[in-house]
Parts: sequence; structure tokens; C-alpha cells
Amino acid sequence: MSSSTLRRRLYHGDVDGRRNEQMDTFGSDGLDEPLLGSYGDRSKVYDSREEEDWDIRKKEEQHWTFLFSTLIAQWAQWLANILTESSSVFGRLLPFSTQSQIYLSPLQEERLSILKERLQVPFDGSRVEHQDALRQLWRLAFPDTAIPPLKSESWKEMGWQGTDPSTDFRGGGYVSLENLIYFAQNYPDSFQKLLHKQEGVRAEWEYPFAVAGVNISFMLIQMLDLQSTGMPSSQAGIRFLELLAEDENAFDKLYCVAFRLMDAQWLLKRASYMEFNEVLKAVRTQLERELALEDVTHVRDLPSYTMLYR
Repeated sequence: MSSSTLRRRLYHGDVDGRRNEQMDTFGSDGLDEPLLGSYGDRSKVYDSREEEDWDIRKKEEQHWTFLFSTLIAQWAQWLANILTESSSVFGRLLPFSTQSQIYLSPLQEERLSILKERLQVPFDGSRVEHQDALRQLWRLAFPDTAIPPLKSESWKEMGWQGTDPSTDFRGGGYVSLENLIYFAQNYPDSFQKLLHKQEGVRAEWEYPFAVAGVNISFMLIQMLDLQSTGMPSSQAGIRFLELLAEDENAFDKLYCVAFRLMDAQWLLKRASYMEFNEVLKAVRTQLERELALEDVTHVRDLPSYTMLYR
């Protein structure tokens, strides 16, 4: 795509995209273009047949990668649908249908309290630790590129909507930055593939990586009913408490699964930026189905977890 091509961006007031949507345009720093490093000595002369063979192999590799990701996403959804319909999930959750009947172990109470404290922290660009966290995320995303000033056009390369990432957190809060850092540290292969849109046939108007991550954090908070003052009342939230009992990082790991699943659904639906909210709703539905499976006791038991690469 030439540098003069204009691409569109939506500003989302909330995850469901029901309000505060507006259009903007930006130039040549698209998210699906190479962002890192040099690609060899440009002065070297290559044989044209070698270049053609390389292009063909590259296209074949991208084609098979796309087919594999699509197959995994379809398999995960099919398995969740079958197991949900065949199990007595409603009967299993019925004893926990009201907050007064939810009994947490001391460990669950402690971990839920810590998680809710994290969710209450807004991103504050004036706090040194929050600034340092942004710089850490840049180092993880672009290890070969110098860290730019906290207000710079370079941040758009990561998928922030403007030159100042602090304006994009909104409902996601500081935890959404922590989620991105956790993703980059623990599943770097998947993180890099999604950041650079390396898999599948990409849309002309791609989702911005970092802002999509903020929206995913917010979606999970809503789905798991973690914004409530008491215990979670949704079925997904109640099941999540069981995962939290087994793993204190359950929320962060579920975030990584959700991000990977979102990209797979994006490719499966051949979506563009205007369909981002529709894709995110499909991800939420899929995760709710998978969390309802009786044999899920850890995040790694979710069918969609198999799509993550370390």
C-alpha cells in the first residue's frame, strides 16, 4: 500500500461501540506494515528467479498459517458448543445462582481482592511507575528500536490511536497495560505475531493492536462481573473464581487467550475495523461457552488456549 493511502480509525466510547464513535484518518504508519529492523543489505543484487521463488514460498506459508488458525478457531467453537449442550451446566451452577450462596476459600477471597484492587487503578501518565510500564511495553514489543518520548508519533506503530498512549486507556485502566506486558512476557511468539499481523490475509483497515488490547481487558471485566461491589453473579464470573483458586494469574492468562481468539475470529470473519465490536462480542460468547465446560479447572484447559504460542 502506498504512503498516500488513507486508513480509517474509530474512537470507541465503550466496548460495545454504542456511543461516542467518530471517524479519523491517518497516514502511512499502518499497523500491518513491517516495523522492526532492517531486512538485509539493500545494495545486494538478487537473481529475479530467486525472488519469485521466495515470494511464492512466503505466500504459501501465509496461506497455510491462515488455514491452520481458522481450523483451530472453528474446532474450539465446535467443541465448546458440543460439550456445553451435552453437559448439565445449569444444574451444576444452580446452587451458586445467588451471591448469598457463594462461598469462597480464604485463598480465593485474597486473590479476588487483589485483582479488584488492580482494576480500581486508573492509568495516570504523570506517575513514574506508569511511565516506566509504558517504556517496558515498548522494549518488549520493539526490542531493537529505541524507546521514543512518551508523546511521539512512534506510539501509533504499536496501535495507539494518537501520539499520547495515556489518552487511550479510558475504561481499561492500568490493568490493561499490565495485561499487555504479561502477554508480551509470557507468550512472546503470539504477541509478536498479533502485533505485526503476521498470520492470515489481513484487512485493509486492521484493528489497532494496543487499543484492541485495552478493549479486551474491559470486555473481560464486564464478562466476569468483576466491577460489582460484591461477588460475581454471572455464570462466567462464578466459574472464573474456580480458575482463580488454582492460579493467581488466571485473569492475565485469560486475557492472552481472549486476544489470540479475537485475532482468529477476526481472520475467520474476514473482518475490517468497522466489525471490531462484532468480533469482540463473538469472542465473549465463545469464552462464556468454554468457561461453562465442566472439565475446565485451569485456563490451560480452555479449548482456545491451544492457539497460544510461547
